[in-house]
Amino acid sequence: MVAGLFSARDKRYQERLDELATLAESRGSRVVGRFVQRRGASDRWNERPGGASRMSEPFSRRTLMTHGKIREIAETCRTADVAAAIFVNPLTPTQRTVLTRLLGCQVLTADDLKPA
Repeated sequence: MVAGLFSARDKRYQERLDELATLAESRGSRVVGRFVQRRGASDRWNERPGGASRMSEPFSRRTLMTHGKIREIAETCRTADVAAAIFVNPLTPTQRTVLTRLLGCQVLTADDLKPA
């Protein structure tokens, strides 16, 4: 499983996911799903507009993505018996711990797959 949070300004997000999937497959993994969370400028009538200044920030400091997206990923991880979820984005130790518990599988980042 590969996943990433991308700013609406990032036009290469599919390419970045492809690169991560290729890297995982070169390490013997089989990618069974892809998840993308886009963070765009919210509308100006929203109570707490995000605007361009927040487009690169995570939705959640604990999970990186929205709770709904994490639920989707967790459901797919359970039904596909996924061994690891690999995120394009760097994760904090707390995010790794929380995501491992919520997704029910090992959580890695692209940096974990790159040769030392």
